[in-house]
This record gives sequence, structure tokens and C-alpha cells, in this order.
Amino acid sequence: MTGSVNQMGDIQPIGGANEKVEGFFDLCKASGKLGKTAGLGVMIPHQNVENLTLRSEVVEAVRKGEFHIYAVQIIDDGVEVLTGVSAGKAGADGGYPKGTVNALVSKRLREMAESMKSFSAS
Repeated sequence: MTGSVNQMGDIQPIGGANEKVEGFFDLCKASGKLGKTAGLGVMIPHQNVENLTLRSEVVEAVRKGEFHIYAVQIIDDGVEVLTGVSAGKAGADGGYPKGTVNALVSKRLREMAESMKSFSAS
């Protein structure tokens, strides 16, 4: 992943997307991982997809499933690509569905807050 995220969690477009994708593709090919590593690829901002003009070799590897280009719109999209687990959307009560990354993060943050309260009390 290259680029930045705004304060709302939106992935922002990048410059040089073609060169960055092709550069990583070349590294994967040179290391022998191309086509041998599940999910191997890059994440790019969804806004950059329409402007991609990749070499035919890269396009063919994507077509064959040997290399992936994941277009992400929000940070949760990237979390899901990296973990293979749903990020989870907040419900009306502010909680997240059980088993999602955001539920696990929320639970851990609550545990840390409680730990700090008891630490401060002592």
C-alpha cells in the first residue's frame, strides 16, 4: 500500500501508480514468488484504477490470478485484504459484529482502558 488516508478513513489517490505496481510486480517475479504466493499483489486507491496502463505481462499475471491488484476505498477495505477477515461496520449501538477486526480492536481498547483505570487507582 502506498499513499495516505484522511481523517475519515478514506484512501487518497497516489501519483505514479503504474510505476509502483509494475515495480512491485518486477520484485515479485525476480524473487520467484509470482504465482506461488496466495494473494500476492498490491493495494491501490480505487481512484487510480481507471488510469492504470500496465504492461501486458502484468495484466496477464492478474488475469491468471498470479498477481492481484486490490482497489481500496476506505481503510477497512485494506484491513480486510491484509487479514482476510471482515473489518465490520458499527451498528446503531456503536458496537461491531462479533468476530470482525473492529470488534477485536474495540474489545482490546476497552481492556486497555480498564487496565489503565486500575493502574491509576493503585
